[in-house]
Amino acid sequence: MVVVALMVVVFLTQDGGDDGEPPTASAGSIEKLTAVPTAALEAVGLPTPPRNVNRLAAGTPAVEEDGKPVVLYYGAEFCPFCAVQRWPAVVALSRFGTFEGLEPSTSAPPPEILPNTPTVTFHGSTYTSDYLTLSSVETQTRNFRPLETPTGLQRDLFTTYNVEPVTGSNGGIPFMMIGNLYAWAGSQYDPAVLNGLSFDEIVDDLADPASNLGREVGGAANYLTAMICQLTGGQPEDVCSTTLIQQAQAALP
Repeated sequence: MVVVALMVVVFLTQDGGDDGEPPTASAGSIEKLTAVPTAALEAVGLPTPPRNVNRLAAGTPAVEEDGKPVVLYYGAEFCPFCAVQRWPAVVALSRFGTFEGLEPSTSAPPPEILPNTPTVTFHGSTYTSDYLTLSSVETQTRNFRPLETPTGLQRDLFTTYNVEPVTGSNGGIPFMMIGNLYAWAGSQYDPAVLNGLSFDEIVDDLADPASNLGREVGGAANYLTAMICQLTGGQPEDVCSTTLIQQAQAALP
């Protein structure tokens, strides 16, 4: 009876329902997600130390594509921790470029762990930046069907660096790699802050530095911004030269 009750709570509190239907974002929600106010991120600051981030060894070869350094995201739509990690990834990357075609989604339905976690998917989206290249792949749908095939570069980086000595993982997802500087497998913050929130509620909380979600996701986005600033050589200056980002860089491993 306890198990049944817990399942009912999950069904009622997670957006998307048990049929695997992705959430519906209100008009303008995606635009709000990609334009979280700088003032909100500054107010959040650095509430917790950087989590689950590993500096790559000195001498790691540069990773470039189209003449620009690469930020790699390797995940899948079914993966709840991928769903969690995409929030700060989109917030941070939006400070360096522009997304087109982002769509709301959720992680896999029950009985999977953290079912129906609201998020966006990188599948079908494009990202344009003067400073970096985003190399993203979603290998499976939220119902575990094949979706995208990794490129040779994506596969090589994943198999070379997503290993126990580097990330503490043997092929776990999500895997992110910030050029030849940082890599990790998993999410940067506590997934519990998303519990029970709809897509629109998450987006709204991102702009509220007093909310638990705003602090957790905003703090993760600030550290991710600092990592990317190191990768781009401090460009753009209006993003990378702030006191907050300098402090975040000093706190990174």
